[in-house]
Amino acid sequence: MIRIPKENREEIVQSLQDYFYNELSEEIGNLAAENLLDFILKEIGPYCYNQGVNDAKVMVEQKILSLEEDILSLEIPTRKNRN
Repeated sequence: MIRIPKENREEIVQSLQDYFYNELSEEIGNLAAENLLDFILKEIGPYCYNQGVNDAKVMVEQKILSLEEDILSLEIPTRKNRN
């Protein structure tokens, strides 16, 4: 399961409680909000994590392609390549 620092976890728990109160007119306690967060992290967390990994992979591939273009631009033309 994805680990979240305590400060961030407390913030998310408060957000869940606010959501339930504002959108559903329900009050949930800390324990219920923490259990909901654990469930979300367990069930949805891997999808979000994998998407982040894929986004990072795409970004690295783009950087490598850009680097390759920069390196190739340093080539000095030879007689064979001038024509």
